[in-house]
Amino acid sequence: MSTSSDQVATLSGPTAAELRPAAELAPRFPLTANASPAAADAHAQVMDHLTFGVAFTDHMARASWTPAEGWHAHRVGAFAPLTLSPAAAVLHYGQEIFEGLKAYRHDDGSVWTFRPGFNAARLNASARRLALPELPEEDFVASLAALVGADERWVPEAAGSSLYLRPFMIATEPFLGVRSAHAIEYLVIASPVGPYFVHGFQPVAIWVAQDYHRVGRGGMGAAKTGGNYAASLLPQQEAYAKGFEQVCFLDAATGTHLEELGGMNVFVIDADGTVRTPSLTGTILEGGTRASILQLLRDGGRTVREETIALTELLEQIRSGEVVEAFACGTAAVITPIGRLAGEDFDVTVADGAPGQVTTELYTTLTDIQYGRREDPHDWMYRLV
Repeated sequence: MSTSSDQVATLSGPTAAELRPAAELAPRFPLTANASPAAADAHAQVMDHLTFGVAFTDHMARASWTPAEGWHAHRVGAFAPLTLSPAAAVLHYGQEIFEGLKAYRHDDGSVWTFRPGFNAARLNASARRLALPELPEEDFVASLAALVGADERWVPEAAGSSLYLRPFMIATEPFLGVRSAHAIEYLVIASPVGPYFVHGFQPVAIWVAQDYHRVGRGGMGAAKTGGNYAASLLPQQEAYAKGFEQVCFLDAATGTHLEELGGMNVFVIDADGTVRTPSLTGTILEGGTRASILQLLRDGGRTVREETIALTELLEQIRSGEVVEAFACGTAAVITPIGRLAGEDFDVTVADGAPGQVTTELYTTLTDIQYGRREDPHDWMYRLV
């Protein structure tokens, strides 16, 4: 494998085998059951009409932090509105981070999640960048196990469905001075979901933003924090208006190199089978799906290059047939084929606009592992229930 010289260190976290079983970790977040859970008919309505991130389960996990007490008050309770002072630091200075992962129902009824150790490590990497307290990795996994254990009925069984888990950390101290807050809340909420893109595994059209940038060198691009996503919303809105599903950002330094979509990493596949993806230079969020795809490609003996990808060169390679596939990847959509790439002065179709062979094989392999239909050789799956 060829790796660019400016590649930054990659994240690492405990594998499933290195974590204690969920039954041992979940009690760290004791349950106070919701006295008014969703009624059977309301629950059935949600589960029969799965969308993405609209409906939520009966409970949420939570822990609190102060400099004097550290992390404390771990618990699972009813999903409910938060009470925040209008002066809460998160509302003024954006001191917050989040994660995203899924719980999958397997054919035998058990419930599993994918690489939670990676997400725990990435949450802490984001915490360091946002001057937030790090959460012990086993506490992170314990919060997932406790919440899914309490809300197992919300893990759907339909093909391609899952329970989306959203851990996040916010600064709640009521203080308008500019410093790291002294009161922090960590929470996990969950939402039963269908496919992120309504049409499922179908090629999407991508608009390349040339007037907007998501992040710059030395900024927060490698952290999973709301500010990065807020920066993407206007160009995403403009892309929708032009008829595109997603927007791709270029590097802020030169405006010439591909970085990532609003919330997904990008790969291209050359005619000779080589697979390329933008290198991690500190301005791109390192994805667990991205890392897993790289491993699967290595397993298959493919040449993989993490490198700078110039937009002008990529467009010419697509036109000439040197690039035959492209896809985006992330937790929500897993893998999404890219069928069209357009900007103010270009509009190209990748191959014939249909999902390519390598993209399809990767999607099938990865989702088969996640849903327990295929061997898990790298110990990525962790049983929650």
